[in-house]
Amino acid sequence: MASLQNTLLKPLFLRLRSGDAELMQELGEFPDDDLGVELMERECRTLRPSVPEEGVELDPHVRDCVQSYTQPWLVVSRRSIPRHHFLSLLRAEFEIFRLNIQKEKSPSLAELCDDTARTTLTSSDFNLRALQPDRRVENLLRFSSPEELDRFNLEARSSNRYGELFGLYPPTDEDAVAIRPIPDCPKEHFGQRILVKCFSFYRFDIEIEPLFATMALYDLKEKKKISENFHFDINTDQMKGFLRAHTPHTDASTLARSAIFSISYPSPDIYLVIKIEKVLQQGEIGDCAEPYMVLKESDAAKNREKLEKLKNQAEGFCQRLGRYRMPFAFATVNIMSKGTMEKKGLPRRNSDRFSMMEDNYILSGFKPALTVYCVCRQEGERLSDEDLFKFLADIKRSSGYLKLEVSPVPETVPGCLSPELIPVKPVSEKNPRPVKEVLEFPSSEVYVPHNIYRNLLYVYPLRLNLTNRLTSARNITVKIQFMSGEDPSCAMPVIFGKSSGPEFLREVYTPVTYHNRSPDFYDEIKICLPARLTEKHHLLLTFYHISCHVSVMTSLPSLQWLPMLNNDRLQTGQQCLPIILDKLPVNYSLHSPEVQSTISHLPFLDTNHIILEPFIYVSFGHLERFFTLCHALEGKTMFPIRVGDEKISENMFEHELKLSIISLSSSGLEPLVLFLHQVLDKLFRLIMQPMVIAGQTANLAQIAFESVVSVVNSLHNSQELAKDHQGRNCLLATYLYFVFRLPDTQHEIHTTGTVGTLTRATATTVGFMLLQSRIRSSSNPDIPAPQSPDDTEVTNILGKLFHEELALQMVVSTGVCREYVYKYAWFFFELLVSCKPALAVLEVSHIRCIVDELEQAEKVNISLAFFLYDLMSLMDRGFVFQLVKNYCNQMAAKSVNISTLISMRLEFLRVLCSHEHYLNLSLFFSSPASAPASPSLSTSSQNSSSCSFQDNKIAAMFDLSQDFKQRHYLTGLLLTELSTALDMESEGVQQKAISATYSLLCAHDLDQRCSRPEVKAKIAALYLPLVGIIIDSINYLDFTGTLDLIVAFSPWAKVLDYGSLVVHDSSLKRDHAGKTTNMLTAETSRNLLMCFLWIIKNADQNLVQRWTVDMPSSQLNRLLELLTICISCFEYRVKTLQSLTQALQKSQQAKARLEEALLGGIGARGQMMKRVGGNDRTLGQRENLRWRKDLTQWRQTNDRQDKSKAELDQEAIISGNLATETNLIVLDLLEMIVQAVPLADCKDNVVGGVLRVLLHSLTCNQSSTFLSHCFSTLRALIVKFGELLFEEEAEQCADLCQKVLHYCSSCVDGNRSQACATLYLIMRYSYSSASNFSRVKMQVTMSLASLVGKSSDIHEEHLRRSFRTILAYAEEDTEMQSTQLPSQVDELLRNLNSILSDTVKMKEFQKDPEMLMDLMYRIAKGYQTSPDLRLTWLQNMAEKHSSRKCFTESAMCLVHAAALVAEYLSMLEDHKYLPVGSVTFQNISPNVLEESAVSDDILSPDEDGVCSGRYFTENGLVGLLEQAAELFSNGGLYEAVNEVYKVIVPILEAHRDFRKLTSTHDKLQRAFENIIQKGHKRMFGTYFRVGFYGSKFGDLDEQEFIYKEPGITHLPEISHRLENFYSQCFGDEVLEMIKDSTPVDRKKLNPNKVYIQITFVEPFFDDYEMKDRLTNFEKNFNLRRFMYTTPFTKSGRPRGELNEQYKRKTILTTMHAFPYIKTRINVIQKEEFDLTPIEVAIEDMQKKTRELAEATHREKPDAVMLQMVLQGSVTATVNQGPLEVAQVFLNEIPADPKLFRHHNKLRLCFKEFILRCGEAVEKNKQLITPDQKEYQQEMKKNYNKLRENLRPMLERKIPELYKPIIKPRIENRDSFKRHSLRRTQDENS
Repeated sequence: MASLQNTLLKPLFLRLRSGDAELMQELGEFPDDDLGVELMERECRTLRPSVPEEGVELDPHVRDCVQSYTQPWLVVSRRSIPRHHFLSLLRAEFEIFRLNIQKEKSPSLAELCDDTARTTLTSSDFNLRALQPDRRVENLLRFSSPEELDRFNLEARSSNRYGELFGLYPPTDEDAVAIRPIPDCPKEHFGQRILVKCFSFYRFDIEIEPLFATMALYDLKEKKKISENFHFDINTDQMKGFLRAHTPHTDASTLARSAIFSISYPSPDIYLVIKIEKVLQQGEIGDCAEPYMVLKESDAAKNREKLEKLKNQAEGFCQRLGRYRMPFAFATVNIMSKGTMEKKGLPRRNSDRFSMMEDNYILSGFKPALTVYCVCRQEGERLSDEDLFKFLADIKRSSGYLKLEVSPVPETVPGCLSPELIPVKPVSEKNPRPVKEVLEFPSSEVYVPHNIYRNLLYVYPLRLNLTNRLTSARNITVKIQFMSGEDPSCAMPVIFGKSSGPEFLREVYTPVTYHNRSPDFYDEIKICLPARLTEKHHLLLTFYHISCHVSVMTSLPSLQWLPMLNNDRLQTGQQCLPIILDKLPVNYSLHSPEVQSTISHLPFLDTNHIILEPFIYVSFGHLERFFTLCHALEGKTMFPIRVGDEKISENMFEHELKLSIISLSSSGLEPLVLFLHQVLDKLFRLIMQPMVIAGQTANLAQIAFESVVSVVNSLHNSQELAKDHQGRNCLLATYLYFVFRLPDTQHEIHTTGTVGTLTRATATTVGFMLLQSRIRSSSNPDIPAPQSPDDTEVTNILGKLFHEELALQMVVSTGVCREYVYKYAWFFFELLVSCKPALAVLEVSHIRCIVDELEQAEKVNISLAFFLYDLMSLMDRGFVFQLVKNYCNQMAAKSVNISTLISMRLEFLRVLCSHEHYLNLSLFFSSPASAPASPSLSTSSQNSSSCSFQDNKIAAMFDLSQDFKQRHYLTGLLLTELSTALDMESEGVQQKAISATYSLLCAHDLDQRCSRPEVKAKIAALYLPLVGIIIDSINYLDFTGTLDLIVAFSPWAKVLDYGSLVVHDSSLKRDHAGKTTNMLTAETSRNLLMCFLWIIKNADQNLVQRWTVDMPSSQLNRLLELLTICISCFEYRVKTLQSLTQALQKSQQAKARLEEALLGGIGARGQMMKRVGGNDRTLGQRENLRWRKDLTQWRQTNDRQDKSKAELDQEAIISGNLATETNLIVLDLLEMIVQAVPLADCKDNVVGGVLRVLLHSLTCNQSSTFLSHCFSTLRALIVKFGELLFEEEAEQCADLCQKVLHYCSSCVDGNRSQACATLYLIMRYSYSSASNFSRVKMQVTMSLASLVGKSSDIHEEHLRRSFRTILAYAEEDTEMQSTQLPSQVDELLRNLNSILSDTVKMKEFQKDPEMLMDLMYRIAKGYQTSPDLRLTWLQNMAEKHSSRKCFTESAMCLVHAAALVAEYLSMLEDHKYLPVGSVTFQNISPNVLEESAVSDDILSPDEDGVCSGRYFTENGLVGLLEQAAELFSNGGLYEAVNEVYKVIVPILEAHRDFRKLTSTHDKLQRAFENIIQKGHKRMFGTYFRVGFYGSKFGDLDEQEFIYKEPGITHLPEISHRLENFYSQCFGDEVLEMIKDSTPVDRKKLNPNKVYIQITFVEPFFDDYEMKDRLTNFEKNFNLRRFMYTTPFTKSGRPRGELNEQYKRKTILTTMHAFPYIKTRINVIQKEEFDLTPIEVAIEDMQKKTRELAEATHREKPDAVMLQMVLQGSVTATVNQGPLEVAQVFLNEIPADPKLFRHHNKLRLCFKEFILRCGEAVEKNKQLITPDQKEYQQEMKKNYNKLRENLRPMLERKIPELYKPIIKPRIENRDSFKRHSLRRTQDENS
């Protein structure tokens, strides 16, 4: 043995030691620098970036912004990220699919009942040799040795396997901590975008002049204009010709008729408003609009002269006044109404705005062309926006319509222009008409930083009031110019033009309101501002009066100007300007307009909307102040410095600068976000740069750092801003990833070229000499100076200086600042890493987890983990490992909850282990030369290279030892935490630990660097201790969700619970009462098992085999149990075609519902919602995943409804492949265990255990691929250990026969072929022993009987073909031809064929359960002399009954089976505690005595193969009876449960099985409690007599049965069921249902028809029986006699008057007592007797009296039931019943003396009846509620009336019956006295 072990170990160690150098190449060496800094060009939407004009000296702030908006992104990227690849999946074939298809094609019932349709296959003497056998398995018997067979099987199993197990089942944890999502690249903000196309936008009935339109969006709810104007017109060339004199040229950009609008906050109150203008003409607006309302195109002939005249007038006005416009009409479209809007709920946010606006809307499903009849005439007095909002609610129509198309914006729009008129990509070469993007003015704040240069000014003239002026000016227009000086030639061409004209204009005129001296204006003037504004830039406003008679423009003595800058600040907002009376003064632009005298104080000019991205800060005080002071530090600035309205002197400069830094966090959220990038850049520069102000070094670093912390806190605390799943503010994450770069002090040094301090003359940055003399931190002057003044050295110092300064500030911070630093540590840690790789030594030891609050501690924990993760790529790994060790030790020292501690450590390790070089840090290597440079200062680096396998036992490799933890530090930490977590009772911690390990293994599996098997073997060796951990935690695994699939319900599934292992799945029958509290969830268990399977799949096979050899027996049993659980957990889930179809229908419906909402994809609104806190967190995350989810094949969201057929199909393929691969891994390990058996000591236990697992795998749904390999393994097991199996594992072999036979009936040819080969091999290798072969024959026969009885979908044609194939194997087996085996096999197959013939008959009656059970009963009866087969068929019947919920009959089948076993056991040995044959069971049912037919002359217990099954034991007997008791309990027969346990208890007592006795008495207690609680409420069976008449019924003709149906089954129900079934068999015309219960006269029946008569029957008992049948149960158990009544009259009619109504009672006796092993029993005897009318009346009155007594004297009175019975007895409406009976039969004394006694008996019945009525009335009085008092009084009144009516008749006696009896005989004296006494009592009563 020792030499064999050494032979195995030597090559194993050699192989494990080899290949380290190649492995290093596979995994990649550690690069010197793992991070790369890349410049990534910005994506520019437009053809050219929006930048200021060249050659202009820019304001410092503009310069910084332009640089920020145009410079490329600086991205720090990892140079080695694992790459993953696709899996190619094949469809695995599962038999379940074939079964579903065949079920849909099953033959109809009529075909089955048709004798002609039956084939000759049903005959039991069918010749099997006439069939064609299946293809035989090649080389079944042609192997030289078992080793060769194993080798052949291994090669077959290894082919076509999937290398990546996790590709079929990767993690589904979307919130994995180890994933840091890459933030979205900064982009220009867009809301949800819609495209509006104008066709014939305004069209009136006549066309006489050019019209012009302006379109904009308005939000009625917010009372805001939310877009700029879009100008367009659709004038014909003829109309445009009218204006040619005023249009020198037309630019293409002004010809646009389509516009793209952006809506950040969609709501149902958004309107598209179109304002229409025309050329100015004489007359009011109403007068000008009148022709359009009166004249129509259809009347063109009639009105030709008028139209011509109007056209001529219009042409004249255009030539004279073409440059002036007047308002004409407007139209509105609610773009969010009806079909254009889909409501979508948004998550609430804790802000005022969002709490009010709970719903948002998605624009989708726009109609392709929307026509709105809503063109309204303008009114000259109501032109302002305020008036417009009033009109929107109530719009009056005019004669005109507009036609436009509104739709979501497609992905690309060729020929599009930005708001600055820059072409947007892609540029269209063909389309001459562009599409314009319309700038949005969002109704609420938008929190997106600026990232493009946009410098636009919007001017809105509001109103002018000249009513107090002594002037006749009425047609007033305003000329607006943007001037760069005072000379008229200084007007700049920066005003955007309108439609069909130049792109830019020097001047623009407002529309004229006819004869209005105080006009309102609605125009919008859009101006492109110069990049640098000076004091000379101003708006010049000139007022004109336009004469419409002649083309005269009179300039009014009214002028005004508005300087652009006021104290160096752009003037915005609403301005109230006076009007200048005189000429403009010299140098007027240098003065404020307020200096001049004023006439009108009404507001005139409003620059309300300004989109001014680089300049907008001037509106926000804190930011303006901060930027201004910062720029003063960077450039040449003269003191005093002007900031807004104040001037700052040199002495106050430092104080004001610090104050502005501190005030930053107080600025509004929106401006802070808009300029976030610039603010942070400035602050970081202040942290890094020492500032010299007036010769003094200014210490600004601490204040700047605290301001950064405050800004970070403000952004995180805002509910408006989005966070990723790790709680990181998305804006800050974006800044760090794309924008941040080291503060560029070199730029200032080289550009300024001067050295100095801030003086009164200049203010400049510290110079190059300062750096040379002493580079120092502004906070820590002790940081040493550099050795060399070279530029590179300076660069290094600067980089180093910043990160050291930052780290120092983090460490020395105090108070709230320190708290926020740790709270948002992720930001500062990532900032440190981004400082670059000049990072050499960082005192991270200063950064400790010092916080006590759990939430804060968790955030610091994760942040620190990612920081150390990054440091592994930057620093010495050993130093980082030391930090990890210190940190873990510090955490362990904290006095916190242990589950919290483990959870935090798991999160920490999960992050570290997701490092791309984790494997290099963890793997061990055999030689020092191949080991990587160790990153650890601990023993893990010193000892990892000197690992020697020879020094350790292989078993130790599977243990989490101290040595392992030292060699593999990170892995050891993770597995230690996992082991600890599994022993805890915290579900969250367990799940987290397993998820971390699981994700890690998945990353290895899908990493392309690890694709080679040799590499995976090395990695699997690293995780071998995990196998031991999983085996030890087997009790925590939860697979209850799969138990229903493991073992289908069967009444005898638990028969071996007592004392031994269960048949089907011994290891899985875990006692759930003993469940541990720290059970894992089903999903977590699957994840843990996936880790186990992956290690087993990829580990070195010889290593695993050697491990199993040395494994103790108990450990090996746990391993086999674990494999059984694996099979169950990963079983292929059955999906029928119907369920797949339903899933597809649901998917299509869901998809249809979502299609509209998703029309535009995520779109601009989706991006906006992400920025304001939307929860779409999956975007932008995929680039940094440890495993790419988009590159693996699996189901991401099982609960997603919008799945296509292809997706459902893909799901099925993946599930099938996963089930196949996991089962093959289990099979591989089982083969290893079996092949190691010769080295093991307990081979019988090992082989039995392996066989048990294999059998369990065959009970699950398996693919043909797995079944092929599984059967090969089974055959190898039989070849190598056949004799051992047949002798020691007889019960398992019986199971094996049944499973193999099941697959012999498979629809899949391959499965059938493999099963046939296996079954023949079982026969062949059992033939060597006569006893074994006899046993196998019996087991196969019983298995087939069981299979045929249980399975409704057995395919006998496939089974017969399999029998033929087995016969072919026997005939072709040359070695066995000289033996009796071929003939024995032939005989066995003929017996099996005859059994199979019953299946065809059973198939015919699948829809007729009674006939099916009769057939099974006859088959079982036929096996009376073969106990094994009879027992099998009784079990089959039990299962059929259970499936139909007939629990009582199912229990009876098992009681009969138990009686059969008891008969056998009584022959073997005589134990007092055992039942004496079937006699002991007659208390349960007298029917059981029929099992006593087994006697010694028929059955020899010693005969081989007879009664050898597992049930013919004491354990089997107890198992059958326990299951019977459970079924009785399910059926509500709790009294029978007691009788069953009377047989069981003595056996348990004899075995001293107190545990079972405890549970037994518990069950008995529950049974008795149920009897007490349920009492009379239990519903027992309902019985019907069913008679069949007609020759077509065959054997059923003239047969009568009693049918037992469930409680409360009505006659129509059973009638309908039988009628439906037999109508399908014979046809509706052939079947007739007999409605009455009168005797059937056969002569009157049609011979060509069949008849069924159904009658309700009741149990019948004689008086002596009633003495023993006291309870409801006793009156419904062991029933053999039933009665029904048939009313009739002498005249032949069924019903008549009371005095002629007779009744016939028919009593039927059945062959067996109910309940029995079937639900219908033949009637064997019939008795009849008739009742006279008075006897009928007596019987009726006795019944009523009984009902009253029962309702009155119940233990718990039921008021409702009592009132129902009482109403039927005394209420006036129905009391004619009892009263009429009395009047008919008691009114007179009968003439016939024979009727005296009947008369008297009826009188006494009425006396008792009226007595009971009185009791019931009194009882009801006690039960009624207060509102029923009137009801009670009425009831009492009716009762008294009835009693009074009955009194005369009840007091009238028949004298003859009461005559004294003379000469009484002595011997009867006592009897006489008793009679006399009774009469006296009756009279008194």
